[in-house]
Amino acid sequence: MTKSVSFDLQTLNNALEGELFYDDLMKSIYATDASVYRRLPLAVAYPKHETDLKVLIAFANTNKVTLIPRTAGTSLAGQCVGEGIVVDVSKHFTKIISINKEARTVTVQPGIVKDYLNLQLEPYGLFFSPDTSTSNRCMIGGMVGNNSSGTTSIQYGVTRDKVLELKTILSDGSEAVFSQLTSEEFHKKTALNNLEGKIYNTIYNELQSETVRAEIHKQFPKPEIHRRNTGYALDKLMDADVFGESSKPFNMCNLLSGSEGTLAFSTEITLHLDVLPPTARIMVAAHFKSVEDALIATTTCMQHHLYMCEMMDKIILDCTKNNLKQQENRQFVVGDPEAILMCELKSNDKTDVIRQAEALIKDLELEGLSYANVVLIDDDIDKAIELRKAGLGLLGNIIGDKKSAACIEDTAVALPDFANYINEFTTLMKGYNQKAIYYAHAGAGELHLRPVLNLKLSEDVVLFRKITTDVAHLVKKYGGSMSGEHGDGIVRAEFIPLMIGDTNYQIIKRIKAVFDPNNIFNAGKIVDAFPMDEGLRYVPDRTEPEISTLMDFSDSEGILRQAEKCNGSGDCRKPAELGGTMCPSYRATRNEKDTTRARANALREFLTNTENGKNSFNHEELKDILDLCLSCKGCLNECPSTVDISSMKAEFLYQYQKENGFSLRSKMFVYNNKVNEITTHISGITNFFFKTKLTSDFMKKTFGIAEKRSMPFVSSKSLNRYIKNANNKVVNVKNIKTIYFFVDEFTNLLDTEIGLDAIALLRGLNYDLKFVKHEESGRAFISKGFLEQAKDCATKNVNVYKDLISEKTPLVGLEPSAIFTFKDEYLKLTDDKESAKRIAKHTFLIEDFLYSEIENGNIKSEQFHTEEKTIKIHSHCHQKAMSNQLSTFKLLNLPKGYKATIIPSGCCGMAGSFGYEKEHYEVSMAIGEQTLFPAVRKASKDVIISANGTSCRHQIKDGTDRVALHPVTILRRALL
Repeated sequence: MTKSVSFDLQTLNNALEGELFYDDLMKSIYATDASVYRRLPLAVAYPKHETDLKVLIAFANTNKVTLIPRTAGTSLAGQCVGEGIVVDVSKHFTKIISINKEARTVTVQPGIVKDYLNLQLEPYGLFFSPDTSTSNRCMIGGMVGNNSSGTTSIQYGVTRDKVLELKTILSDGSEAVFSQLTSEEFHKKTALNNLEGKIYNTIYNELQSETVRAEIHKQFPKPEIHRRNTGYALDKLMDADVFGESSKPFNMCNLLSGSEGTLAFSTEITLHLDVLPPTARIMVAAHFKSVEDALIATTTCMQHHLYMCEMMDKIILDCTKNNLKQQENRQFVVGDPEAILMCELKSNDKTDVIRQAEALIKDLELEGLSYANVVLIDDDIDKAIELRKAGLGLLGNIIGDKKSAACIEDTAVALPDFANYINEFTTLMKGYNQKAIYYAHAGAGELHLRPVLNLKLSEDVVLFRKITTDVAHLVKKYGGSMSGEHGDGIVRAEFIPLMIGDTNYQIIKRIKAVFDPNNIFNAGKIVDAFPMDEGLRYVPDRTEPEISTLMDFSDSEGILRQAEKCNGSGDCRKPAELGGTMCPSYRATRNEKDTTRARANALREFLTNTENGKNSFNHEELKDILDLCLSCKGCLNECPSTVDISSMKAEFLYQYQKENGFSLRSKMFVYNNKVNEITTHISGITNFFFKTKLTSDFMKKTFGIAEKRSMPFVSSKSLNRYIKNANNKVVNVKNIKTIYFFVDEFTNLLDTEIGLDAIALLRGLNYDLKFVKHEESGRAFISKGFLEQAKDCATKNVNVYKDLISEKTPLVGLEPSAIFTFKDEYLKLTDDKESAKRIAKHTFLIEDFLYSEIENGNIKSEQFHTEEKTIKIHSHCHQKAMSNQLSTFKLLNLPKGYKATIIPSGCCGMAGSFGYEKEHYEVSMAIGEQTLFPAVRKASKDVIISANGTSCRHQIKDGTDRVALHPVTILRRALL
């Protein structure tokens, strides 16, 4: 960056009320989106209001730089990358401005999340219908920019069909509102002596000729293809009474929708809404032995009144096998299909929807192509849809450098041409020795087709261009659209002259020129496009960095490839209101920097570009971006690509601290168990110092602990000492099973009473408990990057248990963060991998073990009293990530008088030592305030709050002044 530009950016920063970043870290995490491209921006702006946008536009005009509009950054074609200033409106432009129930309209700012919007519209009986796979994090501005479609387009249409009005800022900084105009109103606009008037005048002059319009009709995609984003939508624009094409009013929104932010900057969007869909629904999941059979059957399926007709192929389905969350969602899959068609039917009458499903199945059976037609209802439909939506992210699970490449994934053709087109496409791919991936919108004539390429190799980059070029010609042959919903971006914009003809391409160039004469809006997209095979995420034929790690990342072929699994799909950006856990810190700050995606991007960037011979991890930028990671492991479960930031953070901390030293505070936290073993003998004195303000404040200040955070009290007795007492060696002749009980460091010295409850409960339920001397779990060592100490714990514990743990004698533990180390980090830390895997297979959180015993008939409700209790459950993040909180739910509903429900709380915000640290306290409490604290406060005093994590219980106490009980304590008290 030159001094003059640097000075100008400083001046720009001073002129903005929002934020401007131009440090290397922020630029690196905004250099990519969900596409294959990487272009380092000049800066990143978070404008706070329209005035900030006008300042940015003025700066761009003066300094001849481009502005790249961005919302969630999930673009697959490279729309959100460029060398200019990325303008991220996802933080501040998030308001619903007005809802008009009678008119069925809503006006919003561009940064509102689509599913969140629908959550607010539901009480009005309305919803915004385009349903993308990214709907829980994509934003309305991006949907308008790309003219998004999604799974429901066959019933409801696309985003362009819903946009009624756009309030915009034009390239000269003036404001313009675009909406429906009569012919008279249109011609009044052409007379305006400003940029808006020039725009209308140019549009009229370009499209008034019948000859010009005839050429547009000839060259543009067939009119029956409703999913189309090839260039600017001239054909849709001229479908108005102004040009004698129809009786419809003219609306410039038809042009701006799908223009990818290249023409104007939208600040308010008014949408037409649909009435909520019928509530009775059935999905028929038709299974096929070939993609070809599924394509033929699509025509049969579409003769029925479907709300959805989606395809998943074997490659996608196989990726779901390695994802914990999706394993549950794929339970409906029968055998090993090459393709599944998911056909959803709806009606307001349950009998009618059953009749529809029976008719569809009858036609499928008569056709004889499907080998199974599975009927799904209610929650099982949602699980199947979630499986389909995870498709993009799941493709990141392909191990190694060969990945599915988004370049031809968005082609759309007319449904009668569909089977022939796909057959020719398949033949084309075979010529390149490619077995492509097929999934998504079969009913709309659009499959997301992807070759599998290694774009780190120049030979595959050549294929990348060749395949895209050949497919473009094939699409043109069938009168299709090169982009159905993902847009042109960088990857397809080069092919627009081919797709719409050069004469029409010159028209859209002139339209761009009048809207944006200085090319300040998203340059390189749609017109004068960047080359599609340049500026890729990886430098072709690079020397692959050699990065040694203490933890074993061989399952991803190394830590760098673990980071590279992130394809940018942005699942980590969903807001708290939409459920799940990932990513807690982003939900608190709404900063891209605090997403799983940003952390993976930064790790990839700095690990790749470290100078040879240097410690690849020794970067302040990595320390900065990983600082707010709570190691909740939400990404291990909710990220379809299973990008494990928690493990990568532990490795980073270890490597970084080897160079820079371990802080006194970190040492205090990781050796806290050793200290507690000493102080438990004088717990009264210790706890006196902890709760006395003067001494407590002194300790907090000394160790950098938040002033408002309470300190945990040390137990007066050790659970291990209790176990050693000969009087506690109980022999029970009714024993059902022998289990080994893991006494974790938290239960041993901080939550001893819970340990005693667990022992009493298990023995009361007729289980024989075995205790052996073992090491602490090592959780604190792992979380602070003391990996040599953690490896020592893991090695010793594996040696202790390797000949003891089996299916008949499982290992059971209380504290989720401790017991799950056996199932997760130990596999990366120990050298005796086979023993570690065997132990992991038979290691259980106590709730999981007890629930499995209920399922086996060994525990019954009759063993508990019938007193009525209401319970609200908050589950530990590690349980949600690596197990299932439903086991706790079902366990606490076992006593006949108990009514337990789950708080959809995500992460509590404590995360071990994270919530204690003074610089993290505010974020910690903000995370708790999202869902957990309000739910606990709302619960009446007689409602029992259940939390199985020691940190979770501490956070609930500090945040709500309510005492939460461990599930085993609740059940122990209910035991007869």
